[in-house]
Amino acid sequence: MDIYQQAPSSSLQEGDVVYLFYRNPHTQNVASIQQASIMANPYEQGQLSIFLYDTYYPLSDEFVFFTSLEEAEALYNEYFGPTYG
Repeated sequence: MDIYQQAPSSSLQEGDVVYLFYRNPHTQNVASIQQASIMANPYEQGQLSIFLYDTYYPLSDEFVFFTSLEEAEALYNEYFGPTYG
């Protein structure tokens, strides 16, 4: 059983906070956990988006996100090693 099962994006609502892994676009071996907000997509009426670093990303199940920082940290430490914190 996978203890890191992700909630489907359809269970999120505007105003929710999620945590996701963000890779540095200039140094691909550098990643961190970032907090993002679920917001209305300004480009697609009726759709939600992930708002991160002043950018709207269409919400889809292609993103790996967590609804708690603890879950994100646990998987981060498992994947990248216990360096976050």
